[in-house]
Amino acid sequence: QVQLVESGGGLVQAGGSLRPSCAASGRAFSRNIMAWFRQGPGKDREFIGYIIWSGGYTNYADSVKGRFTISWDNAKNTMYLQMNSLKPEDTAVYYCAAHPVAGVPGGYEYWGQGTQVTVSS
Repeated sequence: QVQLVESGGGLVQAGGSLRPSCAASGRAFSRNIMAWFRQGPGKDREFIGYIIWSGGYTNYADSVKGRFTISWDNAKNTMYLQMNSLKPEDTAVYYCAAHPVAGVPGGYEYWGQGTQVTVSS
């Protein structure tokens, strides 16, 4: 099994920054690709970006490109999402995910419980 635990959400004013984290554990955890998603009120789940542990390659959705940065700490098995220049429309529950499912776009085997990010105007 794999456990993913997010933390670091909160309330911030527009233009501010937050850095949620996602700590991974479990004997089955494999350092290959991890991703961040979010789901705003009344909206579908939205892909934010992913990181490939080997080499650190990242890819982002256009809605967050240039404002959000995904990184990881090998020693801590932890992925981070640095969010800058936050906007009210970034308000959502943010989820991390691990172990992509082959052939299923946006499909991941393991998900965290989510952390709430609220951006006030």
